[in-house]
Amino acid sequence: MKKRSEKQQDLDNLKTELAKVSTVILTTFQGITVKDDTKLRRAVQAAGGKYQVVKNTLAERAGTGTPAEKLLKNLSGTNSIAYTNTDPVALAKALTKIAKDVPAFQFRSGIVEGRVISIAEIQQLANLPSKDELISKIMFLLNAPAQRIAVALNALPRNLAVTVNEAIKANKFGSGELETKPLTAADRDALEKELPFGEAPAPEAAQ
Repeated sequence: MKKRSEKQQDLDNLKTELAKVSTVILTTFQGITVKDDTKLRRAVQAAGGKYQVVKNTLAERAGTGTPAEKLLKNLSGTNSIAYTNTDPVALAKALTKIAKDVPAFQFRSGIVEGRVISIAEIQQLANLPSKDELISKIMFLLNAPAQRIAVALNALPRNLAVTVNEAIKANKFGSGELETKPLTAADRDALEKELPFGEAPAPEAAQ
């Protein structure tokens, strides 16, 4: 049994981590095997997040004053949390895949950027492009004519300003000037799918 000082340390550590996160997903794990639990933890870690089984009273106390406060109030049953301060889509994708393979692991609710979301919304989140996928799309779109870029960006479903900033931090654009390339017919088809209402790029883009 843990000493009181150890319990307080656990509380302080969890509270510190929850204060920094943008996304927390509340789950239940009753009946999950050790093998599946290990698989789950590795998947969450690979997605840039953390996973922790929590006692209800500890979770509520740790969540007070943090973005997860609404989510962790009045818990009952057995609970665990997965959380991240990076990409919520990557975390949702990893957890959704595990939930399909492990019936004992189930979603309860979640919170993203201060907003509580339902189980259905967690699954919708998992269907969005990840940050890396969005960076690839932006790189592709930057090869399109300038007058079409603004229109194309409006078709993307997430905060592009944040994504571009992350791309710059990761040096995805390189240190020199951007080298533009002519669009092929295949490129034009792919770009058209990104544009609203099926608007195609200007004819000169293919030259």
